[in-house]
Amino acid sequence: MRKIELFEPNNFEAERHFYPKALNSQLHAMVSHFFNLDHERIIQRYVHLNPKVQPEVLKNLLTYQSKYFFWGGSDLFYVTTQQGNRKMVVLETNSCPSGQKSMPPRTDDDEHRGYKYLIERSFLPLLKKKRLPKGALAVIYDKNYMEVSGYASTLADLTQEEVYLIPHFHGENQHLSSREDVLTVRLESGEHIPIRAAIRYVTQKPWNRLPVTSKTFIYNSTLVCLSGGRNKLVANKAYELFNSELSGSGLKIHVPETIKDVSKLEIPLWVQKFGGKAVIKIPYSNAGQGVFTITHPEELDRFMEQDHPYDQFIVQSLIGHYNWSSVSDHGRYFHVGTVPNKKGNIFIADIRMMIYSSPEGFFPCATYARRARKPLEPKMGDNSWEVLGTNLSKKVAENQWDSETSRLMLMDRKDFNALGIGIDDLIEAYIQTVLTVIAIDKMAQNLINKKGQFRMKLFRSLDHDEALLREIME
Repeated sequence: MRKIELFEPNNFEAERHFYPKALNSQLHAMVSHFFNLDHERIIQRYVHLNPKVQPEVLKNLLTYQSKYFFWGGSDLFYVTTQQGNRKMVVLETNSCPSGQKSMPPRTDDDEHRGYKYLIERSFLPLLKKKRLPKGALAVIYDKNYMEVSGYASTLADLTQEEVYLIPHFHGENQHLSSREDVLTVRLESGEHIPIRAAIRYVTQKPWNRLPVTSKTFIYNSTLVCLSGGRNKLVANKAYELFNSELSGSGLKIHVPETIKDVSKLEIPLWVQKFGGKAVIKIPYSNAGQGVFTITHPEELDRFMEQDHPYDQFIVQSLIGHYNWSSVSDHGRYFHVGTVPNKKGNIFIADIRMMIYSSPEGFFPCATYARRARKPLEPKMGDNSWEVLGTNLSKKVAENQWDSETSRLMLMDRKDFNALGIGIDDLIEAYIQTVLTVIAIDKMAQNLINKKGQFRMKLFRSLDHDEALLREIME
């Protein structure tokens, strides 16, 4: 059984909480400039390049106050059409995303980097606004020890309190329980300590061991995961609803064409609709798990032969090389890719943009990129995931993960130039991320009634996957 750790103030050690590659990196000047832009300058620039966008609407969105979704990260592809129209397309938005351990410092004395920005400007101001039970502070996790321990150590420094780092893994004995609607941790001594507030980095089926609502303030709650933060099916419905609300403003969440609520038997029909090239996703998986790229019949056959834990899937248009991308209702998108290296190879890369909600609105917290294992070629080989898959996480056993950091691309002076993007692309990625976070936050608000209870009947109508519904801990 994994042990609870207690982090005391004034013990932050950067070497423990950043990748070696990021530890002594220097932030690229253009990325530094992006992080220093205020809302007004971003709005001016964006409206100048997109004259149909209503500036007052964009200002309201950037200063929006989240009710449930305080910290999110979108994964985006930089794509283009045959006419050369480039845009950032959202693949998914994660609640409780990673990224801090990959971020170069903004200044020479920026010891805690993004850990401090997020906690100081978002988490701690939220605590002042809430009626909380008496108790300790905690960080709860099931993955990414390097980063979660960074949050725990930074939180201890900023509050000058001891902070509990609590493992909470699926299928293992649990230290946490809910007593009178308050999360409580059981120490080795047998003592039970109530938790008044916690940063949560529980990513694998968090709804099966954390309640949807609680008197303990959980940053972000399980509600956010079910509303789209870890549920790609409901997320796409949230995006559609919010895009309807944004109609006429010049703003829109850009996503691949998506077919939702698909049973396994239907999948070949929808793959055929996309010209035999598509992406199949188990809506509740993450870290690169449960995503299947289909570029030829053998890959579809392999998918159909497998058993899957859930009943519902989503099928999306596939973005690849111009010669083998899906033809969707939006047209044919293909990857811009990295700048060719010395061997002439271009790689698919995605961009993670992490933002947080503060009393002044949304701000970027960290960003990095990841490239695929194999280069993008005009003709697809036998294994499309090697060319299309960008996620660094690698599952080595149940509750055990490794990371392929050789494919990590930092926003430093070396890697950033290879991405082939500029400040306007970073702004576009940031605005797309803000839109998706607001969309999911609004969905979360719809799923809570006036008494503060989870609306299971409404959720069931949005997502009728019985396997998922059986897992949810109300």
